[in-house]
Amino acid sequence: MKKALPENNYCYNKKLQSLARELRNSMTKAESCLWKYALKANKMSGYQFTRQRPVLDYIADFMCKELMLIIEVDGISHKFDSIEKKDKFRQTNLEQIGFDVIRFKDEEILNNIGDVINTIETFIKQREV
Repeated sequence: MKKALPENNYCYNKKLQSLARELRNSMTKAESCLWKYALKANKMSGYQFTRQRPVLDYIADFMCKELMLIIEVDGISHKFDSIEKKDKFRQTNLEQIGFDVIRFKDEEILNNIGDVINTIETFIKQREV
């Protein structure tokens, strides 16, 4: 499997572009909250995140190319075994091309955004060392 690099636009999948646009326009409450309070406008230690970024055959909820980080938000549907297995498979594929993946549940974001922000900041600090 190839690696995600600037030369291949981090495995961008143009075929998913219109679906990604639709998803950006209909984000969940938790995704909107994470975007607004943590990831938008380089709020996270100056790093730029993009929303609903097509990568391989998936659409990552949030992605930072510079950190090689994907953040996924798991809603209520992610509690089902079949979805959980797909999430693990997807995460493995994204990790194989060089990304780190951090997952948060909707409830974590909506009920304790401070801890979510701390988790992301801790990851960034460890990456910068």
